[in-house]
Amino acid sequence: MPSTPSRSPETPPDTAAPAPGAKRRLGNRPVFFFMGLIVAAVFTVGWGFALLSYSGSLHQVSYQTIAWNVVSDTEAEISFQVNSPSPALCLVTATDGQHVQVGQTEVAVPPGVQDTGATIETVRRASAVQVVSCREQGSESESTE
Repeated sequence: MPSTPSRSPETPPDTAAPAPGAKRRLGNRPVFFFMGLIVAAVFTVGWGFALLSYSGSLHQVSYQTIAWNVVSDTEAEISFQVNSPSPALCLVTATDGQHVQVGQTEVAVPPGVQDTGATIETVRRASAVQVVSCREQGSESESTE
């Protein structure tokens, strides 16, 4: 007698009952699928928030230098664009070839998207002019004593 059980002609090979572990394993898939969807949604929302925050779209001041020109040994000009929901104050500096600051000025900018220009007086010839920072006016608390 053979040691393996023989199949009867009425039972085809593909109608066997599934193993107990396979049913449990297949039953957990929807839970993992929905957990994966939730994790993907949280990641997507976080990534979108980070991109909006980085691009300055969340009511922050953003600025971009358009052009600058060294007019003389004691003067330089810059034009830049500022996007701010409220009035802003921008700090502009001029530096020489050794990266030493040779001039500085602050420029008040009205709210909205504004093309702005400034002239900086320098102590010697500048080699670069840049907008260092822009901040909303009134964002820094002022104390009066």
